[in-house]
Amino acid sequence: MGSNSLTLQKDYWHNFKFTDQDLEFLYNHLLEIELPQTAEELTKALISKRIEVEIQNLVNQKPSEGIRYQPGETYKENDVLQFPALNWKKGTVTSIRKSNNPGMPEFDVLSLDFGNSETKMFAAGLKDHVLNQPLKVDENDPMLQADAVYERYGEEIEAILTSNFEKVEDLVRIAGRWFPRALLVDINVGHLNLVEAVLDMNGGGPLPTRFLMEQIELPTDVNSKLTEFSLNLALEEDERFDEVGPSGETLWFLHRLEPAEVREAPVTLRYAGIDNTLDNTDPDLLDQLMKNVIDELEPDSGKVDRPDQVTISLIYPHWRAGTLPMTRAIRKLFPSAYEAPRVQFKFIDAETNQDISGWVVRTNKYVYGLRNWYESLELIPGNYITISKGNKPGEVLISAGKRKPSREWIRTALIGADGGIVFAMLKQLVSGTYDERMVVAIPDVEALDTIWNSGNYSRQSLETTLKKVMKEQAKLNPQGHVHVQELYSAVNIIRRCPPGLILSILQNRPWSNHMGDLYFRMADTEEES
Repeated sequence: MGSNSLTLQKDYWHNFKFTDQDLEFLYNHLLEIELPQTAEELTKALISKRIEVEIQNLVNQKPSEGIRYQPGETYKENDVLQFPALNWKKGTVTSIRKSNNPGMPEFDVLSLDFGNSETKMFAAGLKDHVLNQPLKVDENDPMLQADAVYERYGEEIEAILTSNFEKVEDLVRIAGRWFPRALLVDINVGHLNLVEAVLDMNGGGPLPTRFLMEQIELPTDVNSKLTEFSLNLALEEDERFDEVGPSGETLWFLHRLEPAEVREAPVTLRYAGIDNTLDNTDPDLLDQLMKNVIDELEPDSGKVDRPDQVTISLIYPHWRAGTLPMTRAIRKLFPSAYEAPRVQFKFIDAETNQDISGWVVRTNKYVYGLRNWYESLELIPGNYITISKGNKPGEVLISAGKRKPSREWIRTALIGADGGIVFAMLKQLVSGTYDERMVVAIPDVEALDTIWNSGNYSRQSLETTLKKVMKEQAKLNPQGHVHVQELYSAVNIIRRCPPGLILSILQNRPWSNHMGDLYFRMADTEEES
């Protein structure tokens, strides 16, 4: 016979709007509990408060005009009725007739006009009907259950809350937690100098805030969490210190003692950022290329698979810097952070169980710390590196594969006295597994260092560099065909460049002929010149 339960509009949470009342509630909430809160904790508190307020609004709601419809009442023509079950939609009684149902007691049948040519009929004079009972809230409605609302809409509401909190000057956030600045414990320059000394004596860090509090004798007996938050904020605002902990853990490091390659991108990873669009690039070919290479310079696509294990073929810039690319597809394999631009963690060699100090450099999208490991395994550009989640938080497993070193015919980059680059097929000792299209031996690394430091290739047009490298690579193939991956690997020996840009140039220049798949060759006129 219908329901007399009240609920929210279906799009209430989907169209959530943050109000001044919400900000006032959350600010007072932080003052009352005297503890810094994460955006998740604040969002859950806000949802519970909103539900409490909306329930009261529903129960106390009255018609804005006219009469609340109840089947037990009687009405007359031109009465304006409002219907709680229809979100208080209103209609005007246009006619009344008696029912004609022998199986039921006699009642009135109302015809109502809701406007826009919408007419509906409702019963009146029915004394025994559930809608005659007082209005109540549907306790089983998931729209009014905090846990269900957070599970479905929490991420959206959390983003809205965070966006609004960031506009309030008196609210500060450290390691993902918020609190009013006015209530923070005073941390003076003397305390910060002592923290610097403690970190200096411990190799720069990383050290947790609690340990630092104990060492500099900050009081921990009265609201220690607030004291900890206050110290975190003071350290965050001092350029000497760097927060390097993964999400959920706050660790501090002396900025001046971090590796130089963490504080500033190594020269081989610096990209000039050539203005280029891929509008005229075949999307199928681009997709095929992107399945075989992982490069942090490529833009993140909308939908990305995030496997638990990824294998990467090293290019020279990362091999020389001792780094790995950080893309959206593999980001979840590494520790992340709420705000820290750099995160320290441990690599674990899957074969030897050796641990290696690693750094996630989020701003420049690379992971540092593997140069000595590459050298110890005698790896070269083109070697495969497999990355997978570690057994413990803050650990990442790496492997170069099990393969005895052997002499193989592979592309070898030779640097002339004039700084020009020449490629030849020579027998080289190769360790580990490798990508045949991207592998390249580098007999004279110091000569390449000179090229990178001079910046000669990065100053010339990429097209000029690409043509020179393509001519050299074509000599190694009887047909003169060159695969895009081979060019990508070779060009990156002397300058940093993303793979998609190389493909775009090859597809849109008269000197380049597409031979099918990802193979190209120089046009005849270019070969002769």
